[in-house]
Amino acid sequence: MTSIASAPSAAAPVPAIGFFERYLTVWVGLCIVAGVGLGQWFPAVFHAVAAMEVAKVNLPVGLLIWVMIVPMLLKIDFGALGQVKAHWRGIGVTLFVNWAVKPFSMAVLGWIFIRHVFVPLLPADQLDSYVAGLILLAAAPCTAMVFVWSQLCRGDPYFTLSQVALNDALMVVAFAPLVALLLGLSSIAVPWDTLLISVGLYIVVPVILAQALRVRLLRDGTGRLQAVAGKLGPWSIAALLLTLVLLFAFQGEAILRQPLVIALLAVPILLQVILNSGLAYLLNRKLGVAHCVAGPSALIGASNFFELAVATAISIFGLNSGAALATVVGVLIEVPVMLAVVAVVNRSRRWYESG
Repeated sequence: MTSIASAPSAAAPVPAIGFFERYLTVWVGLCIVAGVGLGQWFPAVFHAVAAMEVAKVNLPVGLLIWVMIVPMLLKIDFGALGQVKAHWRGIGVTLFVNWAVKPFSMAVLGWIFIRHVFVPLLPADQLDSYVAGLILLAAAPCTAMVFVWSQLCRGDPYFTLSQVALNDALMVVAFAPLVALLLGLSSIAVPWDTLLISVGLYIVVPVILAQALRVRLLRDGTGRLQAVAGKLGPWSIAALLLTLVLLFAFQGEAILRQPLVIALLAVPILLQVILNSGLAYLLNRKLGVAHCVAGPSALIGASNFFELAVATAISIFGLNSGAALATVVGVLIEVPVMLAVVAVVNRSRRWYESG
């Protein structure tokens, strides 16, 4: 994944998406097969892993998620918050979509499809859990992959930096109340203690650690930060994939019984991407925002911080829950869906600027 310690010049060539990121859907598919198979062959091993909990936090999964999240947060420059005023219209549109539209639209889509349209095709005891997983997925704006999407659509790097830094700062205070509100509105019990522990473990502490490490590395120059971030990137992806293997090892029985579950859960996720990316793009055009800002605004408005969603779903509902599975479906379709949004943004530039 490309480093963002310093913003690239506008004339810099657009980098190709990294090998791991480009084929993330393939790796997730392989993790599904490996996890289901291993779970069937070695059930005792995975039950032992599931039992390694302290205060409802699974220790192996918690460690993997830290390895997954900290390298991503290392790239965030909170100093970019000073640039927010320069792009206030684009920032406003993205904030509106991220925090006022996307979580609520996902809750509505989950209610429509999971509790009504697909009810005959889903296990009745997991319906609430599936809805909760979709809400968790939509409640956290993406903080890492959007830099890749932004570069692929030649987005303004300073806007992307400032928008992501602002979203990260807001997640510290807004994620837990927003999730609690939407779960409550969906008639799902809210375990406040577990929710707050998840926010502390998977947002607050990793942000502090990552920023402390960032400050230390920058003392040796941006080159040092870029080098370390580059070395940690593959570890982050490896931790994500290993976490998925564990999840699917526990989800194996449910998936084998009802293999259509993954496809059904993908429907509301796909629809919310189309809705939110399109809304952000059109609002930016209506407000006369430059295309180099509207592109990343649409992409940030549609993508999700799926690592945080997976971690929180596991903490609140468990490794073998429908919520955990729903968040993993977001990982499965993230790359192809967002690449499709990038393609639409790039190909519609002439139309956008004609407005």
